[in-house]
Amino acid sequence: MSSGPEADFARSCVSSITSSGQRATLLTADGVRIEAARTPRTPPPAGPAGAPADDLVIVLAHGFTGALERPALRRAAAAFAQRAAVITFSFRGHGRSGGRSTVGDREVEDLAAAVRWARSLGHRRVATVGFSMGGSVVLRHAALYGQGEREGRTGAHADIVVSISAPARWYYRGTASMRRLHWVVTRPTGRLVSRLGLRTRIHDRDWDPVPLSPTDAVPLIAPTPLLVVHGDRDPYFPLDHPRMLMAAADPATTELWIEPGFGHAENAAGPELLGRIGEWVAARG
Repeated sequence: MSSGPEADFARSCVSSITSSGQRATLLTADGVRIEAARTPRTPPPAGPAGAPADDLVIVLAHGFTGALERPALRRAAAAFAQRAAVITFSFRGHGRSGGRSTVGDREVEDLAAAVRWARSLGHRRVATVGFSMGGSVVLRHAALYGQGEREGRTGAHADIVVSISAPARWYYRGTASMRRLHWVVTRPTGRLVSRLGLRTRIHDRDWDPVPLSPTDAVPLIAPTPLLVVHGDRDPYFPLDHPRMLMAAADPATTELWIEPGFGHAENAAGPELLGRIGEWVAARG
């Protein structure tokens, strides 16, 4: 009987095959059940029948109030699937996943569970691509799951990281959009609105301790390739956020794209931008 990390992970993952791909319920290290799905590359890579899974997989981390079934994330998954297999999942408190959202803190464990699932399916190269809240999560995940996680088939580390529309620092209230978001997260009435209107369940406790900030995380990511993408019309985070991230990152392994006319996260990402990001990932995969 098998034992060790791979066996433990297999027991925590309930998987099924559907007409559109593979679905799974994953269990995070802190005991939260996460819904996830794998979309195969379209078209599949050339090779003999029964060949191993495509080496590269892209794991998508959605923004706050998103979920794997939301149209914007499905559109992004379809675009990236032209270059690699794609795994989507719903963060805790979102969609059919359990638990409550901690707005970017414990969500690192959700991403780690999705990455481990990707490696258990045979993918040897994992790119994490995050939008907004998910963009901050992929940065902190890459910093926290570094060299020590690089051994073993079910390791949770990322080999390539893309952060889109992410904040550089916590508690930012400099735009009307962020002031509204803080009301939703911090007020009981706001959390009720989020649960009923946005289908997002938010934890009622403050961060304790405050998690590593995105700006403090990025220096720890190198030598992993990192791409930071931000729009010049982002209504949530102005351009000082991506510039702070770039200033803190290793310039030898990091690129910054400031996209003219681009708004915020997956809802605003069009086919051309998604295609270029997919090409950047594939070139490093």
